[in-house]
Amino acid sequence: MTAELTTTKLNAESHLLLDQPLLRLPHELARKNFKTVQKHVERENKDVLSALKSTANASLAGQDAPKTVASLENMIHRLQGLKRKMETLHGEEKALHQASRKRIQHLQDLYEIPSLADVKYDEWSRVRLNRLLVDYLLRCGYGESAKALAREKGIEELVDLEVFMQCHRVEQSLRRRSTQECLAWCAEHRPMMKKLDNRLEFELRLQQYIELRRNRQLVEARQHAQKYLTQHAGTYLEEVNRAAGLLAYPPDTHVREYSKLYSDSRWDDLAKLFVTTHHELFSLPPRPLLHIALSAGLSALKTPSCHSKHASSTANASSTTTSVCPICSTELNDLARNLPYAHHTKSYVENDPVVLPNGRVYGRDRLLEMSEKVGLDAGQVKDPTTSIIYPASEIRKVYIS
Repeated sequence: MTAELTTTKLNAESHLLLDQPLLRLPHELARKNFKTVQKHVERENKDVLSALKSTANASLAGQDAPKTVASLENMIHRLQGLKRKMETLHGEEKALHQASRKRIQHLQDLYEIPSLADVKYDEWSRVRLNRLLVDYLLRCGYGESAKALAREKGIEELVDLEVFMQCHRVEQSLRRRSTQECLAWCAEHRPMMKKLDNRLEFELRLQQYIELRRNRQLVEARQHAQKYLTQHAGTYLEEVNRAAGLLAYPPDTHVREYSKLYSDSRWDDLAKLFVTTHHELFSLPPRPLLHIALSAGLSALKTPSCHSKHASSTANASSTTTSVCPICSTELNDLARNLPYAHHTKSYVENDPVVLPNGRVYGRDRLLEMSEKVGLDAGQVKDPTTSIIYPASEIRKVYIS
């Protein structure tokens, strides 16, 4: 019983390790919400106190009552605006806390399952699978499908719909050759980006400069460079110097260093850089969680023989049968090719192993017994998997090394 509970606990810890983004993202969003509240309060506090002091001094100096009243009304309007912002941010904070409670409870349910054989674990696993599917759909840009699946399964608070949909909108705007949405996103998250020493905003300003030069707006390009690029010369000196040299080379230049800057592929690079920055800021893994879970399962099953020259000899191109190793199947063979092998501390090879001409290994006694049961002659053996018949003289004994 103790061993079973220990195994359950270890599996739960493994799940928690895989599901860290489930708890990290609400935490990062709550932190961002708090910083936004702090910024608004500090700014309004400074401005209103300064205005109040000026109004009080002016009133003592004999300022007309209507001007004093107008000044006070202006301060009241500003504080009312601050109150509305605080109410909106408070609503967002409550929603984040509610989502965090739901997610913590979702993980707590796993710890309360007494055994992995319990039916409750199957139910919990189905919820988790739906989460992974929604995450995969969101990362692939199928936001509406992800939203419909989350709504149907009742897991809206366990997935990050709005965060990924906003990320996809900004990414698509970059692929449409527009930098405005991404620059607005950078302005909103600039304090967080500075801590990471991220270069996304510089690359966006550089791309704006390249587009001005492409359209032969040389004066505007120089002004843009002086305003946005030269201030980064200490960090990106080489890039700034290359950008300056771009003024001497037209868009159809064959000089490699400058033709690369004019290349349309830079927009795709910017989109990828934004997605990487976005996921890094919010502690999201760069790969879909479904890929991570699938890789772990495939690696646990993979052996060196799975990618031998005989691995695909029985794989059906249209389907995977139960008699074929999942790693050797047509559907999963390529996905598992670069994964590490499973670490096995015990050998499960049958006694007295022999290898058939097709590379498959079986125990000698079991192979001969099965061949005898199907009515083969004493000098013949049948591969149980492929049903191919071989002369018994062609089987070879193998040794585990």
